[in-house]
Amino acid sequence: MGKIIYHYNEKTLSYEKLKPSFKSRIFRFFGFVLASIFTAILIIIIAFTYIDSPKEKQLKTQIKSLEDQYRYLEKELNVAQSVLKNLQDRDDNIYRVITESEPIPQSIRSVGIGGHDQYDEFEKFGNLSDLVMQTSNRIKKLQKQVYIQSKSYDDIAKLIKNKEKYWASRPAIQPVSNKDLTRLASGYGYRIDPIYKTRKFHQGIDFTAPTGTPIYATGNGVVVRTQKLRTGYGQNVIIDHGYGYRSLYAHMSKILVKRGQKVKRGEVIGKVGSTGKSTAPHLHYEVIKNGRKLNPIEFFYSDLNPEEYEKMIIFASQSNQSFD
Repeated sequence: MGKIIYHYNEKTLSYEKLKPSFKSRIFRFFGFVLASIFTAILIIIIAFTYIDSPKEKQLKTQIKSLEDQYRYLEKELNVAQSVLKNLQDRDDNIYRVITESEPIPQSIRSVGIGGHDQYDEFEKFGNLSDLVMQTSNRIKKLQKQVYIQSKSYDDIAKLIKNKEKYWASRPAIQPVSNKDLTRLASGYGYRIDPIYKTRKFHQGIDFTAPTGTPIYATGNGVVVRTQKLRTGYGQNVIIDHGYGYRSLYAHMSKILVKRGQKVKRGEVIGKVGSTGKSTAPHLHYEVIKNGRKLNPIEFFYSDLNPEEYEKMIIFASQSNQSFD
């Protein structure tokens, strides 16, 4: 109720009620209306800002639940990536070493996954959008890496399946009978040339033996070369064992195989001699892998026990004069 105002009339010597003018009443009315509107707007703003509606509370609860689920999924992804990394390391450092195959390049393992265009519709959801994109990208990358690893295991399975043939073909025995280990005369490495008396790299191993001593194929394979030269290797044979391996037998007195002939490990392919550039009857033996000549001492594991192998290494490492 509005305040009543009285005015003292000196003429009548009495208090008279003072009535507000119409204009004043109009201003008071609109002032009250504006104040009410302002108050209502203020209440609405405060309510929408600080007080959630039931629907908003429900949505926020759902968002919080989704965020928790994505964080849990992220932890599970970390575990899965750790397991995959362990499988990749075992693949590169164990399985591919055993099968003598090249590791998968890191550039292939670290596959890309493209941009984020497919997730543009989620950007309006703020932090949840980041979680969705990051998690989905990691899952896609993990899927590709798992696929690559699966293909790698398929390749290794094929290699292992063919391993019996591989081990039968790979050079693995001495090319001449050498039970007492006394026939190894000159090893792989720098030696003194017997003719020019200069220090020269000797790319194989020399076995001394009487002329006519049998020479054995050191692994299954196919004869790809037979030569009868007056210099150099003299009468010599090269066997292709497959898998990048070849073996060479030089200075023979007699060749007992023909080009294109298949041979088995331990089969006699010729006789020791002193043909070509040679100073005494002996066999010059080489092992070649993908065009690179290796130390043959590393390929005698099938007919030597550990003690004999150590003894053979000592003999082969002595710096002396070669026979060719």
